[in-house]
Amino acid sequence: MKLAKVKAPNTYLLIFSIIIITAGLTWLIPSGEYDRSELNGRMVVVSNSYHAVDSNPQGLWAILKAPIRGFTDKSAALIVGFVLIVGGVFAILEKTKAIDAAIKAVAKAHSRSKLIEILYIPIFMTIFSIGGGSFGMGEEVIPFILIFIPLTLALGYDSIVGVAIPFVGAGAGFAGAFLNPFTVGIAQQIAGLPLFSGIIYRLICWFICTAVAIAFVMLYALKIKKHPAKSISFEIDEEKRKNLHIGDIENFKGVSRRHRLALWTFAAGMIGMIFGVLNYKWYIEEICAVFFLTGILVGIVGRLSIKDFTASFVSGAKDMVGTVLIIVLARGILIIAEDGRIIDTMLNSLVGSIQHLHPIVSSQAMFVIHSITNFFVPSGSAKAALTMPIMVPLADLVGVTRQTAVLAFQFGDGFSNMIIPTSGITMGVLTLSGISWEKWAKWLLPLEIIFLIVGFILLVPPFIMGW
Repeated sequence: MKLAKVKAPNTYLLIFSIIIITAGLTWLIPSGEYDRSELNGRMVVVSNSYHAVDSNPQGLWAILKAPIRGFTDKSAALIVGFVLIVGGVFAILEKTKAIDAAIKAVAKAHSRSKLIEILYIPIFMTIFSIGGGSFGMGEEVIPFILIFIPLTLALGYDSIVGVAIPFVGAGAGFAGAFLNPFTVGIAQQIAGLPLFSGIIYRLICWFICTAVAIAFVMLYALKIKKHPAKSISFEIDEEKRKNLHIGDIENFKGVSRRHRLALWTFAAGMIGMIFGVLNYKWYIEEICAVFFLTGILVGIVGRLSIKDFTASFVSGAKDMVGTVLIIVLARGILIIAEDGRIIDTMLNSLVGSIQHLHPIVSSQAMFVIHSITNFFVPSGSAKAALTMPIMVPLADLVGVTRQTAVLAFQFGDGFSNMIIPTSGITMGVLTLSGISWEKWAKWLLPLEIIFLIVGFILLVPPFIMGW
């Protein structure tokens, strides 16, 4: 099923328009920078060091160069390579027909057991939320989009649900993280707190965030199950269902030995990837290597010929071109803002507005500031290095505990990650699914508002407890 062939041209226009707007802002917003110093091998901002610098407005030439610079940017290039390899490997797995067999098996069990039907969404979203809350599952979600969309379509839901199970599940866990080394770990290190301290309250936050996400997705899924035409992605899903090729589910005899071998080989690759991320701090290069090896082994156990193997891989990678374009355009926005030297200026302005507020309101304002900053700096670790050296002394001044400042940071980083169009992962996931950003934002906005309220409420007890 070639999901990436369903294009979303409005999304491309939207992202390029944001590049133009960002370039325009570099002419209006004064340029400024904070000094940086090294802390435990990481460059962080020096508090109270903001100063004006020579302006560097970005013009037409910079706008036209932004897409190619998005390709050459190291962080974007790694995600681009990852997406292409994932597309190729999934095309190999698809060629073995193992995915079709697995979908039939799950759909048959789903139709025969009310318990499985009820628990399908909560169980899988909880699993992904644990991944987001423990090891910072982010890019790792991308390959699961290609599994859950056809699976949820076969079960009578839509592509929105197929994306939400892994992506919103992991995103809710990421925001309410209890162990995430990329957000909680780095932020606590900068704040001078014991690593992963305060875990009990963070576990409570994780549970609440996950429960809210599951309830929201389940209510929508039940509505779509009863009234498929109300789906936001109804038109594109009708096309996708034509390519499912899962046949008569009721008369399905079970998954063959060859298909089981292919599926277990793929599952072993995923387990190996998670093990490496947790134990050896693997990042995209190592994950790509595991995926590539997994694809080779799946092709072997799936008894594909060399011709079928290579043709499938190339075809799968080719189908990811639309996703790649979105990723590099999104990165182009950040490059324009960085070159224009306006990110630090905006951060300094926002910080200056909360110095005289009540501690509870100050912590909530920190949450909002991190959410706004996240638009220009989607990376959790990079944002921690940018904002926490400023927020920590500010928290001390206004009576907000450092643990609370870290919690406000992870909420601001995690919740908005699921909707901002500057995130390469978010836009990659959406383009891969064939869902335009506009439709996704319309669907997700109510949940984002709920998360905003939940975040505000969860920032109150820490002040009362002196956490």
